[in-house]
Amino acid sequence: MPTLLEKFGLRVVIYSNDHRPAHVHAQGKGREAVSNLHCPDGPPELRENYGFSRKELGKIFAVLTVDLARLCAGWWTMHGNF
Repeated sequence: MPTLLEKFGLRVVIYSNDHRPAHVHAQGKGREAVSNLHCPDGPPELRENYGFSRKELGKIFAVLTVDLARLCAGWWTMHGNF
């Protein structure tokens, strides 16, 4: 599972054997959030949250929004454009 971003002690990853729709996993501090990317235009949307506070989710979504093009390119590279 390649790490696409590392910020605030979190890793944003895409699993190599994952399924559509295009999404990423933000992991760290024993927590995880899964967000659909809605490539190519976004905005990212929370699909699952396992332990992050609202404040932490706000930081995560700020990063995902800024780096959306990079995250979508990572998904397309691994899984194709779907």
